[in-house]
Amino acid sequence: MTAYADTIARSVKTLTEAEQRALLKVTGQHIAGWRDHCIFSLAMGTGLREHEILALDVGDVFDDAGRAKRRLVLRVFKRSAKEPAPQEVLLPDVVRAKLEKLLTTRKRAGETITPATPVFVSRLGRRLSARQLRDAFAIWQKRAGFERHLSFHAARHTACSAVYRASKDLRLTQKFARHKSVVTTSIYTHPTDDEMLRAVQGLVC
Repeated sequence: MTAYADTIARSVKTLTEAEQRALLKVTGQHIAGWRDHCIFSLAMGTGLREHEILALDVGDVFDDAGRAKRRLVLRVFKRSAKEPAPQEVLLPDVVRAKLEKLLTTRKRAGETITPATPVFVSRLGRRLSARQLRDAFAIWQKRAGFERHLSFHAARHTACSAVYRASKDLRLTQKFARHKSVVTTSIYTHPTDDEMLRAVQGLVC
């Protein structure tokens, strides 16, 4: 592993399973948190980056009947000069169902929905900004009882680490993370915060 990758690996933060459950529970309890619930679920289920999520339009995610697509072709993503072709991610069924509920709720509220309408909007009906998303993530962490503060990018790290833990397949994880180099993906082979917690709990002290 390169020195750069090793430095990144030491800085990687993931949500523990308890934190994931608490975050999804508190945001899923009422309508006011459903937009953010969908965003967090999407991030932890696909590994999408912040700007990739915020750039999504209704036409990117849903078909003409309002059903969430299984394969999501990204228009906006972290580009490589050598690989300018569109990237694709798979949506888990549970995430698809949540997104469909979000769209239905917005339609019932009287919103005008077109293929160019942003999937995630602010209270003013404008495309949600990165600052607004980060502020919301910080607020929900407090409401969920987190004892630490994590950046939104931790959701991506959590997703990629979970894929590696489940498969032990670095190439599969590379494809999921959409990394050009497997060296970058190797950071997800390092111990997660959950594994560290389990190790500490087992100490004789």
